[in-house]
This record gives sequence, C-alpha cells and structure tokens, in this order.
Amino acid sequence: MNRIEQVLVVIPAHDEQGRIGSAIASVQAGAASLARTAPDVAVRILIAADGCTDATAQHARAAGAEVLELARCGVGAARSAGIAHALASVATPAERVWIASTDADTVVPRDWLAAHVEHARWHDVLLGTVRPDPADLSPGAYARWRDIRAREESIGSIHGANLGVRASAYLAAGGFGSEPLHEDVLLVERLRACGARIGATDRGEVVTSGRRDNRVEGGYGRYLHARFSTGTASSPV
Repeated sequence: MNRIEQVLVVIPAHDEQGRIGSAIASVQAGAASLARTAPDVAVRILIAADGCTDATAQHARAAGAEVLELARCGVGAARSAGIAHALASVATPAERVWIASTDADTVVPRDWLAAHVEHARWHDVLLGTVRPDPADLSPGAYARWRDIRAREESIGSIHGANLGVRASAYLAAGGFGSEPLHEDVLLVERLRACGARIGATDRGEVVTSGRRDNRVEGGYGRYLHARFSTGTASSPV
C-alpha cells in the first residue's frame, strides 16, 4: 500500500460553538503526537460549517482550523463539500492522502491519527469505535450501554465520528452523498462494492456526545437515549 503523506481531518459542524474548540484541540493534540513518530506526514484540519447561526466558524478559526462556510445542507453534503474543498488544493497523489472523519461534538484521543496512519499501511478504509460521553447519559443508561458493549462485538460498526478512508478509494466510490442520515454507512457500502480493503480497530476510540438534542435527526445521541434510557437496548454502538 502507498505510504500516507497527508491527512485531511474534515469535521462538519452545525451550531457547535460550545464544542468545536474542544474537538479541534483534541485533533491538534493528535497531530502533535503523530508528528513525533511520523514527522513527514502533514495534517490539515478543516471545519465544514453547515449553515451555522452561531459563532461556530469564528471559534473554529480562533482555534486554528481552516473553515469552509456553507449554506445549510445537512451532514452528508457538508462532509462531501468539506472533503472536496480540501482535496482541490492538495498536490499529493490521492493514494497518499488519508481522509479522517470525525464530528464537532466529538473528542479524539492522542493516538487517533497515529492509529489511522498505521492502518493505512494495509487498508483503504478504517472503521473506528466510539463511546458516549457519560456526562450526557444517566448513570443507568450509561451502565446499560457499557453492559451491551462488554457482551457484544462493536469493532467494525460504522461511525462518521471515527472513519478513515484513502482519498483515491473515496473518489473511486463517489464520496459521501447528500443523504441527511447514514451517509457514513452508505459510503462504506460503496467502498466495499469497489473492492476497498477495510480494516477495523478499537485503538483511537473517540468520545462523542450523547446529548438528547442531537444535531442530526435520528443521530447517535437520540439513538442512545431511545435505546438505553429505557433499558431496551439490543445492539452495541
């Protein structure tokens, strides 16, 4: 497999002024950690500000990220637009560019980027794991989530908050669509159909918001509350 020379971290954000700074800071910490072991890999962070009515874009710029401001288009289209914008100015061959996807309400660990770059040695796609922020769930709901997670396999689940893909494979599969929901799952289905090599890991697990007022209808936070707050959970996430 081709060695990665550039990582593009693209984060869609809709009215996330309270969380975007933490998300960016965590990616920056991961970039600094990666630089110590892979100093020849460049990291670029781009926020796709999706029709924000608050100060998300200003906060993101102040935190040191590049910002693409968009009219409200939804998470799938925002991811797609952000990646297209980033790739348009990249001279590195697409097979040597890694797209790392996460969310504005998510904090990544220091080894997140290192895990992605390492797996890019063997794979075109990396499916990472997520866990909810326990502060966003009741103790009972978090305990139920943790119990299901301990009993059933979660590695290999698809989450836009922790997803990596080689740019050449991404382009061959047609990229993210404009779907308002499950754009991550649909992309991975297309990547599989194209013959992309897909890996999965729990290294570099990210912490994502479990808030009830999730920005995406049917998104992760609402799923958590619907499934775990009532004790009816049936599958791990």
